[in-house]
Amino acid sequence: MSISGIEAGKPMCLCDVIFKFQAKVLMRTILHMGLLLWAAFPLPATAMDYQLGNGDIVHITVYDHPELLTDTRVDEQGRISFPLIGGVSVAGKTAAAAQNLIADALEKGDFIKKPQVNLIVTEYRSKQVSVLGQVNKPGKYPLDSASTVSDLLALAGGATLDSADEIILIRNQDGKSQQFKIDTKSLFQDGRVDLNHQVKGGDVIFVPRAAVFYIYGEVQKPGAYRLAGNLNVMQALSLGGGITPRGTQRGIQIRRQGADGQPVKIQAALTDPVRENDVVYVKESLF
Repeated sequence: MSISGIEAGKPMCLCDVIFKFQAKVLMRTILHMGLLLWAAFPLPATAMDYQLGNGDIVHITVYDHPELLTDTRVDEQGRISFPLIGGVSVAGKTAAAAQNLIADALEKGDFIKKPQVNLIVTEYRSKQVSVLGQVNKPGKYPLDSASTVSDLLALAGGATLDSADEIILIRNQDGKSQQFKIDTKSLFQDGRVDLNHQVKGGDVIFVPRAAVFYIYGEVQKPGAYRLAGNLNVMQALSLGGGITPRGTQRGIQIRRQGADGQPVKIQAALTDPVRENDVVYVKESLF
């Protein structure tokens, strides 16, 4: 009797067969997960796809001509100045396209035959995205390649524990401000790749603080709690450790800000929903 994959005449114990089978299953699982991650979050384009803009700093070399080594800035007109040929318009062009422009100008001007030009962006200043709010490293981040919302969140060190489950992408389009709300659970847990928007220079990614509610009175752990999902009074009480022996379910109140901005008191049932900034108050029993 032989087992597939085992040479005849070479007996193998059952534990070895199981080990090999488990190893194959593990490798297939790892490969499958890797393919899923690759599909969900494709790799960004290289820096050569970046389009130059005003303020960028570039480093330019010409092979076998060290005297032409140049570090320069793209000016407000989108041009750089290069020895022998003067101004070159590079704004909106990739590094590869810009170095080809310089090479063509050097050759057409009979300065160098078949020049080999290399242009590298050393400082990305023209396209920046602001990441603000509940992130570990808020600030402005340069776009050195095609990037997405998740890329910028990673650069900012990720969201803090106080962050909401929804982030906001703010974009100025044709003089009008646009907002795109992104549910992070749908994006990261459910694999909604369509929510992972490409970001552009000037975009703002804002991570708000999570909504909270408050419990006080006769509960085990009074304080502020994160409001997640469709929370009701019973669930809120469980987060607060439950009612103390001196407390009572009768007469539980929700203290909420009314439409006129004034606080109102609501006699609450255990199934009533809890809203942002609500205060759930548990009274002391009279008996």
